[in-house]
Amino acid sequence: MNTSNPRARARLLPIAAALLGSIALPAVASSHREAPSITTTPKLDATDFYMFNSYEAGRAGHVTLIANYLPLQQPYGGPNYFKLDPNALYEIHVDNNGDAKEDITFQFRFKNTLKGTQLNIGGRMVAIPLTQSGQVSAPGAAALNVNETFTVDIVRGDRRTGTRASLTRVGGGATFDKPSDNIGTKTIPNYAAYAGQHVYSVNIPGCSAPGKLFVGQRKDPFAVNLGVIFDLLNVPGAADFTPAEAAFVLDASKKDAGVDDLASANVTSLAVEVPTACLLAAGGGDPVIGGWTSASLRQGQLLSGNPKAGYQTATLAGGAWTQVSRLGMPLVNEVVIGLPDKDRFNASKPRDDSQFAAYVTNPTLPALLEIALATPGIAPTNFPRNDLVTTFLTGIAGVNQPKAFAASPASGVASEMLRLNTAIAPTPAAQQNRLGLLGGLLGPAPQDLAGYPNGRRPNDDVVDISLIAMMGGLCVANGNADTYKFGAACRPAAAPLGNAVFNLHDGVDQAGPKVRANGPLLPAFPYVGTPLPGAN
Repeated sequence: MNTSNPRARARLLPIAAALLGSIALPAVASSHREAPSITTTPKLDATDFYMFNSYEAGRAGHVTLIANYLPLQQPYGGPNYFKLDPNALYEIHVDNNGDAKEDITFQFRFKNTLKGTQLNIGGRMVAIPLTQSGQVSAPGAAALNVNETFTVDIVRGDRRTGTRASLTRVGGGATFDKPSDNIGTKTIPNYAAYAGQHVYSVNIPGCSAPGKLFVGQRKDPFAVNLGVIFDLLNVPGAADFTPAEAAFVLDASKKDAGVDDLASANVTSLAVEVPTACLLAAGGGDPVIGGWTSASLRQGQLLSGNPKAGYQTATLAGGAWTQVSRLGMPLVNEVVIGLPDKDRFNASKPRDDSQFAAYVTNPTLPALLEIALATPGIAPTNFPRNDLVTTFLTGIAGVNQPKAFAASPASGVASEMLRLNTAIAPTPAAQQNRLGLLGGLLGPAPQDLAGYPNGRRPNDDVVDISLIAMMGGLCVANGNADTYKFGAACRPAAAPLGNAVFNLHDGVDQAGPKVRANGPLLPAFPYVGTPLPGAN
């Protein structure tokens, strides 16, 4: 889209706000307790969303989608641990024609069934207080006192009125077992092997080949200096509001000198791998897809004063599904959307993103960054920030922009979601550049077009990428030749930090050895690593 055209700009500016979260301050965890209301329902809080061309050997032609929920799980969180909400609807949405409406939705529903294990205590059978009574090594193990199961439907068209069908096991039924959380090595001696039994080959209605499915606890793959960031970038060893902060975040040698505050945290992943052709629009005309995740509750809820025996909630629910959580690109609601509108954003849909315009057209984050770094004048002033609007609301021309935005007149709807060009071949894990599209622009490493913001992989350092983008790195990359069609206002001169902008970091290297020592990623589906045990 030509954003220098007044009419085109008028369409983009009213919806620019949704983008800014993807280009955060020295950012924070993607979406951990980001809005006031979601803090009261953590089981429905989406923390991160990933969508990428599968890079597992032998899985070319597949796309992996991962939605992580229930943040900041401490491994020792017994006796109930972190079961998902049976009253909730968890969804992963895909837009395959650029109109900001879901065309394909995967809907996850959960059920927690209490066995009611009892022990003979002095001649009387008494229920045990734990979720297990012995060692666990297989799905539905006898020693599990609570069995967690789930179903997945695929809906084509509108998420509520479209055509619905169930995913089924290859050679099995439509109900899947969710593994118990990693209680500890005495209960589950080999958790990786145990969890591996819950990776399913599945039939996906409307797809010509099977996909894969996994839902279960994982080590949180996101890495960030949470405490430091929220304390106005109180970097290690620096006094408040001194040039030391600026020196730290602009010193590339210190990109992994900080502390990952999520190093001890687990999360729950909903992961599905789908044949690429099955996600594209009919005829496969556009290889670019958009994606996001959401969670919903029934509109009406009644708290029971006399809960039934079992392992369901004490809440009786009814009425229409009401969305309470939404996440596409990382960092949007947590550090961009203003406090008054955070709950509204979680309840919104991409097609309605025009309501958040002021947060992008007049962003506060660059000013906050200048305050935190005590370094005035480092924020770009090329308003409106068409470099960010194009990158995060429409996709980058020639990289991940849907064909609808190139139509005349453009039929695409600018909106906040993760966008992936499925025609760009995946980069093997060992060769991935943590800065994705921006990687290698000033050094010998090759540029990695298969990385964020072209989709998102677990290794992508979205914090640093977002910092660089926010502070003008896209304009430096755009150059005077307007390589990415960001417009004449977005040239190197628009980035006061110049080439130094590519050194920006939050002190935690997402792909660094220190982070990965706490929870290495897997080379194959579901990619996100084995969760930390409650006890060793």
